Amino acid sequence: MIIKADETLDTFGLLCPMPIVKTALKVKEMQVGQTLEVLASDDGIKEDMPAWCRSTGNEYLGIEEQNGEYRVYIRKLK
Repeated sequence: MIIKADETLDTFGLLCPMPIVKTALKVKEMQVGQTLEVLASDDGIKEDMPAWCRSTGNEYLGIEEQNGEYRVYIRKLK
């Protein structure tokens, strides 16, 4: 998957719910249509981020997992 992110948010070492809290704050600063890459080490992000996107109306673009590290991509729609 090759996604060009406009912004990157590093949440390594943070546990649920902090990656989602930080994502919500970051998305508020972004323009509609921009893409955010979230770097995480908490595997809860696999379920939490798609659920957060559904509840907030943002687009979940996918996740990459490698060696216990996650890269999640979302697009701001509102």
